[in-house]
Amino acid sequence: MTAARTVGRAAVLLAMLAAGLWIGGHPAKMPPLLRDVFVDESAGLTAEASELIEDNYYRHVDQAEVIDSSLQGMVRGLRRRYHDRFSDYFSPQLLARFNEEIEGHFSGIGLTVTEVAAGLRVAGVFKGSPAARAGIVAGDTIVAVDGHSIAGLSSDAATALIKGPEGSDVTVAVRGPEGGKPRRLRLTRAQITVPVVSSRLESAASGKWGYARLATFSEGAHGALRQAVQRLQKRGAEGLVLDLRGNGGGLLDEAVLTASIFLPEGETVVSTDSRTQGHAVYKTKGGNLPSLPIVVLIDRNTASAAEILTAALADDAGAKTVGGRSYGKGVFQQEIELSNGGALKLTVGEYFTPDGTNLAGKGISPDVPARDLPGTSRDEVVERALGVLSSQ
Repeated sequence: MTAARTVGRAAVLLAMLAAGLWIGGHPAKMPPLLRDVFVDESAGLTAEASELIEDNYYRHVDQAEVIDSSLQGMVRGLRRRYHDRFSDYFSPQLLARFNEEIEGHFSGIGLTVTEVAAGLRVAGVFKGSPAARAGIVAGDTIVAVDGHSIAGLSSDAATALIKGPEGSDVTVAVRGPEGGKPRRLRLTRAQITVPVVSSRLESAASGKWGYARLATFSEGAHGALRQAVQRLQKRGAEGLVLDLRGNGGGLLDEAVLTASIFLPEGETVVSTDSRTQGHAVYKTKGGNLPSLPIVVLIDRNTASAAEILTAALADDAGAKTVGGRSYGKGVFQQEIELSNGGALKLTVGEYFTPDGTNLAGKGISPDVPARDLPGTSRDEVVERALGVLSSQ
C-alpha cells in the first residue's frame, strides 16, 4: 500500500468520525481517545456532566434546561469574580422579550428601572400602564417576581421575568422608598409602547424655552428627538432643556446619532477600548440642527448611552447639567447569538467620554445640583434648568 493511499484512507476515516460527531454522536459516548482528539477538555467535561445528570438523576431532566442552567452559571461566575453587573445569558424566550424592548414595544407592566442590590428600582412609570394603575411610583423597589427574589439578578434578567404574554398575570413584591415590608401586587400584563420622546414649549418672562424628554435610546429614538427639537425651534425656542432623568441607556449607535443632532460633524462622542475589539472612536455624523443653548437633566438613573450623550454635549457644546449624580456605568456590552436561539450579552470593553474619562462608579456630577421634591405639583429640577438657560 502506498503512503499516499494510507494517508488518504486515514483522512477519510477522520472525516467519517468527524461527520458522525457532527450528525449527533454525544461526546460522553465517545471512546476516551477519540474524545480527547475531537472535544476540548472543558467542553467534554460539561457535556459529560450533562449526560450523567440526564441518565442518572432521580427525576426526568430536560437537557435544554440543564444547558440553560450551565450557561447561567458561567455568567454568574463572571459577574461575581469581576464585579460585572451587566453580562447576562438570555434563553431564546428571554432574548425575544429583551429585543422587543430595544425596538420600543413589549408586553409588560410599564416601568423604567435601574438595577440595585435588592432588585429593581423604579425610575419611571408610563402613564395609564398596569403599574400606574396599581400605584407603583418612582423610587419604589421591586424585590421579587412571582414569589422569587430578584436580588443579584441583572436588570435585563429581572425585567425579562416581569414581561410576558399580553393578558397574563404577574405578581411583584414592591418596597416603598421609605423601606418596610414589601407589598404584593398582582398585575395583568399589557402591550406597552415606550413613549420615546415628549416635548413642550415653556414660555416665561425671560423667553421661550423648549423642553424635550428622551426616555430611552431604542431604535429610531434619534429621529423622534430630532423632529421634536425642530418643532420647538420653529415655535421660537431660544434654548433647550433635554431631560435624561430615568433614561437607562440603550443602543450606542443611537447615542452617536442623537449627539449628531446638536454637534457638527467630526466631534468625538465617545471612545472605547476592548481586549478583543481594540480601540475605537465614535464621531458625529453631520447634519446637525442650528445650535442653541442646552441644559441636560440627569439623576441617579441616567446611565450608559444617556451618560455618553450628556458628556458629549457638556464637553463639545458646553451644555450645563442640572439634577443629581448619574449612574456611572463605564462599560459596554455585545450581544452574541448562540446556536440554541439564545444569546450571551457580554461586557467586552470600557468607554470614555470625549475628555478621556471613564465613568465607572463615578458618574457625572451635575453643574447645578437640584432635586424634584415629592408631593409637589411642580418639577423643581425643570424650573432650576429654565433659570440656568435664562441666565446664559
